[in-house]
Amino acid sequence: MTPSTVEKIAHPARDEIELSDVLHALSDPVRLQIAAGLAAASCERSCGSFDVRVSKSTCTHHFKVLREAGVIHQRQEGTARLNTLRVDDLEARFPGVLETILRAALSGASS
Repeated sequence: MTPSTVEKIAHPARDEIELSDVLHALSDPVRLQIAAGLAAASCERSCGSFDVRVSKSTCTHHFKVLREAGVIHQRQEGTARLNTLRVDDLEARFPGVLETILRAALSGASS
């Protein structure tokens, strides 16, 4: 990839996000941990900034599942992929679902 070549990262449009895909993506503990970390962040986070106990290739797979489900948005900056949670899109499609899942995950983690 040359510096002038920017890789296009595919994301589903808001109206293409399916509830079953979102629920599947967030059913995995690692992906749920990533989503919770993004929800708590005040800025974009790189894939490598998460303390997950999986290999780099497995972590890449988890980010891909989250992105393809419409849970996160990724953008390339240099060699890093920066991630944000698609809160507005998810709230518009499925009001309260993301907040409920994240709240339940956090209360389960503190028990």
